[in-house]
Amino acid sequence: MAKRDYYEVLGINRDASDDDLKKAYRRLAMKYHPDRNPDNPKAEEQFKEVKEAYETLSNSQKRAAYDQYGHAGIDQGAGMGGMGGNPFADAFGDIFGDIFGASAGARGGRASNRGADLQYNLEITLEEAARGTETRIRVPTQEECDTCHGTGARPGTSATTCPTCGGHGQVRMQQGFFSIQQACPKCHGSGKIIPSPCSECHGSGRVKRHKTLSVHIPAGVDNGDRIRLSGEGEMGVNHGPKGDLYVVIHLKPHPVFQRDHNDLHCEMPISFTTAALGGEIVIPTLDGHASIKIPAETQTGKVFRLRGKGIHGIRAQAPGDLHCHIMIETPVSLTERQKELLRELESINQTDSARHNPKAKSFMEKVKAFFN
Repeated sequence: MAKRDYYEVLGINRDASDDDLKKAYRRLAMKYHPDRNPDNPKAEEQFKEVKEAYETLSNSQKRAAYDQYGHAGIDQGAGMGGMGGNPFADAFGDIFGDIFGASAGARGGRASNRGADLQYNLEITLEEAARGTETRIRVPTQEECDTCHGTGARPGTSATTCPTCGGHGQVRMQQGFFSIQQACPKCHGSGKIIPSPCSECHGSGRVKRHKTLSVHIPAGVDNGDRIRLSGEGEMGVNHGPKGDLYVVIHLKPHPVFQRDHNDLHCEMPISFTTAALGGEIVIPTLDGHASIKIPAETQTGKVFRLRGKGIHGIRAQAPGDLHCHIMIETPVSLTERQKELLRELESINQTDSARHNPKAKSFMEKVKAFFN
């Protein structure tokens, strides 16, 4: 019988994150585990199907091959029957690993686990986000101890088999109507104990260091975008694969522009005279400057849009726009002559207020209607 689509088996979308993938697997593994379904003869096969789907999609290389070629890209003569070991115990190791502090998925030796993913918050300017840039970051990391070469034991000594779990790395615990396997509390799932820990790493096999990495920031990135540096996370336990480093973009506040996705906004102060009589002003853009014609009788809040003067986002087909918000500036530090002229202007305006101040007239009519 043809295999079902792995994404369909887990009930997730093809762009599901690693966290979504893990949550779906845990939920279904608990649902179909044979110990919880003694009256369902299909539970075992359903459980194996879920586990096979998760093991494929949780591996980045296998997932890429599956996305491109389907089952043909990852089937090499080993189906669900070729998993080996106890798949039910392995699943409970995955499900309860976070609860008990270690994976209980390995037998007969120390478990090999993928290193943790790391996150680095990177602040860049609006200009750097728009045009792209190269930068270097210094991040803390866990690397293999040079003294013990990752064994955790003092040079000249070695680890011994854990007497509690007999080297299995896990012990069985009864919970109600079914039993689960959890990481051994003595060796924390490694199957080994270290009588003489390494003085450099104190038995962990890893030491803290810092490394400098080069990061390519593509043009058009936005606040909250993530750049993945594969294999630059923490090193795995017992020579397991390294995790990834996610660089999260944060935009610094800009003195002129505010970004809204791919559009830019700015406030442009103009004089009372320019607003009344009209004129031409020069406004800044990310690429330099542009001219705008201000029509006579322009009011505060008027917005002028300059097409294509925004930011060309990573996933956008065309750049956004620049929105210029007009703000009429009230004159300050007036001379006596300026005050005299403004009083004369106001006196003239009052002779025909409805004509020269239509908004004020409309507002007053609304106020009268409200109180009446």
